[in-house]
Amino acid sequence: EEQNSMTSFVAKKCDMLPYEVVVRREAHGSYVKRNPHLKKRHLFPQILVEFFLKTSNRAWRHYPLPCDDPLMMYDYDADTTITLYHPSQPIYDQKPLFSLDESEVFAHEDEGKHFYAMEHIARKVFLILEKAWQIEGATLVDMKVEFGCTEGALLLADVIDNDSWRVIEHSAYIDKQLYRDGETLEAVFESYARVAQMTRNFRIPRQQIILWRGSPRDDFQKFINALGRFPDLFSVAVVTCSTHKEPERAVRAFSQLIHDIPDAVVIAYIGKSNGAGPTLSALSTIPVITVPANLQEFKEDLWSSVRTPRDAPVMTILEPENAVLAALQILSARNPHIYAHLREDVETRRVNI
Repeated sequence: EEQNSMTSFVAKKCDMLPYEVVVRREAHGSYVKRNPHLKKRHLFPQILVEFFLKTSNRAWRHYPLPCDDPLMMYDYDADTTITLYHPSQPIYDQKPLFSLDESEVFAHEDEGKHFYAMEHIARKVFLILEKAWQIEGATLVDMKVEFGCTEGALLLADVIDNDSWRVIEHSAYIDKQLYRDGETLEAVFESYARVAQMTRNFRIPRQQIILWRGSPRDDFQKFINALGRFPDLFSVAVVTCSTHKEPERAVRAFSQLIHDIPDAVVIAYIGKSNGAGPTLSALSTIPVITVPANLQEFKEDLWSSVRTPRDAPVMTILEPENAVLAALQILSARNPHIYAHLREDVETRRVNI
């Protein structure tokens, strides 16, 4: 909820769930030990999510274990059995430690329904932090979080800090792995101080998409519908102005908009000669995407935005939905929240081999 001193904060009191949820973009640590056929830093185009059962003193209730925090194999859509494996031994060369019924693991009858939500939340959080680290010039390769319940709500109820993840900068760890690998305390302190400074830069920038049309007859509804999937992530400015008929007003309105919010993308949806896109592109340094409004009827309109003079680098996209997606991809290079939304869709199409 808030930080109330240099060493403490106020948080909701949660009934913690006994699972460590690990999200991986690369193979490191115990994953490489379980899968020795993969090299360290093997890249997963689709991030992996693994669950580990939190134990202590090498036991789970009345079951003795050869190690703590075993890997859980559990298909929460189909199985009622949870199988435990040693987290640091080759997975194909070991037998399960135990196969437990859900009732032997879950403290609450409906606990199984939380697994899908925990995976979804952990993925989303990882993607946001992945982009935040990319912007700082480093790479988030994996992360461990825990969850809890309060007042019927499932929360990521954990501190995310330099002990929670692996981060690589210039091919070197800058996280707790330094301590695990026996580096001096001075080196560890220096790295943690650097991470503290870098994470202070994490933020969601102020951005906008400018929808520009030549007249009210140019219907923006497809663009508005496409943008509606991303509420409150950026501002949307709608301008109706012909750059042919009112060039002075167009330039004045355009200059004011990008002065107020410089981090912007323009989508110009113009009928007939479709010249507004190249004109706006030549007047600024921000990306401009033009969509010919009357392309189906007058295919020659395409040339107004494809064959442009020097210093007018407009992009031309035929479908309104793809124009919106292109604008969001441009903004996502600096916005972790937009990146996470877009990357979630991409992740469903990726395959790990």
